[in-house]
Amino acid sequence: MITNDKGIRDLKHDIATEVCRLAWEDRLNEEEKEKIVMTISPGPKPDYRCCVYKERAIVRERIRLACGLNADVTNDTRNVVQVIRPACDDCPTSTYSVTDNCRFCLGRACMNSCRFGAISKGERRMHIDPEKCKECGMCAKACPYGAIIHLERPCKKVCPVGAISWDEYGFCNIDESKCVHCGHCIHACPFGAIGSRIYLVQIIEAIKAGKSVYAMCAPASEGQFGKDIGMASLRKALKEVGFADMVEVGLGGDMTAAYEAKEWIEAMHEGKKMTTSCCPAFISLLRHQFPKQYEENKSSTVSPMVAVNRYLKAIHPGCVTVFIGPCIAKKGETLNSFIADNANYAITFGEMVSLLESRNVALEPVAEPYQESSLYGKKFASSGGVAAAVIEAMKEMGEDTSGVRLLTCAGGEECRKALMLLKSGRLDEDFIEGMMCPGGCVGGPSRQMAEVELTRSRTGLLSKADGRNILDNLKNYPMDSFSMYRDGHMEAKNESVE
Repeated sequence: MITNDKGIRDLKHDIATEVCRLAWEDRLNEEEKEKIVMTISPGPKPDYRCCVYKERAIVRERIRLACGLNADVTNDTRNVVQVIRPACDDCPTSTYSVTDNCRFCLGRACMNSCRFGAISKGERRMHIDPEKCKECGMCAKACPYGAIIHLERPCKKVCPVGAISWDEYGFCNIDESKCVHCGHCIHACPFGAIGSRIYLVQIIEAIKAGKSVYAMCAPASEGQFGKDIGMASLRKALKEVGFADMVEVGLGGDMTAAYEAKEWIEAMHEGKKMTTSCCPAFISLLRHQFPKQYEENKSSTVSPMVAVNRYLKAIHPGCVTVFIGPCIAKKGETLNSFIADNANYAITFGEMVSLLESRNVALEPVAEPYQESSLYGKKFASSGGVAAAVIEAMKEMGEDTSGVRLLTCAGGEECRKALMLLKSGRLDEDFIEGMMCPGGCVGGPSRQMAEVELTRSRTGLLSKADGRNILDNLKNYPMDSFSMYRDGHMEAKNESVE
């Protein structure tokens, strides 16, 4: 597990695991929840906050999130990413601050550069009034000693869509009309003041009720738990917990690549530019901030998660589907009303580990191979992987792809720049592959290893995959029994991809 926020991850893991244990045992009541609070923060002295009362308030809100509820009992938001307010009050409200390096010089370059009257003389150094400061940064540029620094909140700094602000008391606010559920802010906050709703309790209840619950593991799964833990290992462990079965979402990658390839071929002949449709955070960015391009340029093909969900529900009517991956935005995708017949729940790798530990199930190497996806579908998780799979499908359809021009974007800033070029009519390329996480899905907020170690493990596991191609692989599945189109295309029959 990556360790830059290990203490926060450990707290979340411990709470989620204990909540799951209680759910399995039908003891998830208020009395037992309070026992969790007192176990984590017994007092009388606090372990990590100013007082035990604040610690306990934080744990209570994390328990609510672990139960799939809103952190704040008074909040009726449907946003999956939420602020844990008792943990959020230690960041500075002033973004520009004068440090002890200030020489209190006669020239007053900082004061002279400010057009808003925000800078005045203090007793021993200059002072910036946060009420007047417009955060233009001119004072920091003007200071000859570099004594003025920019203290940008970590959550705000990593938010790719400007969804984060704060009130007069210093509490973080998330603008739901802008938030794309990428989850970057969750692990950026050094106080663990941002979390997401967790749906493990609902999954446990479905399993206990005798429902057929199917796991769908993301292509990014391989390599997340070491060089010996592949899809077969995940499948075995999840079935031990109580899942009816597990399907790798790389199969959905093949499905998406095939039907998106048809759209790309048609778009090329029409001279139309298109974007991919796999990353839910990218699609949310497109929908919220580039609505015209969302309507005109977005692929109509569903994401691999939705594809596998529809496949499973076609062959197992009434089943419950659970996506497992490194992505917070997938949780938001399951709640999107504009994508019909979506997956029921989405959980992260870390949350899956809590579920396994709650039943004392461990991930172990499995010798027997398991593969339902082509290597191209498996590589959907890496930046460039979606486009590579679509181009491969186009080639298998007999299309000449030598003239295809691609723009591969990974990370919020790259995606935004690409969409601005598309909007302004200055995009040279034909197609945009957009992923909001650096490196693609493998770099998602719930990844379990550092990049170097993850890459090494993943490369070894993928090298064992057979060389089946995309279209031949799809002949083994009933593609005519469900739709591969989103929005208003739900009733459309899938056309042949051969």
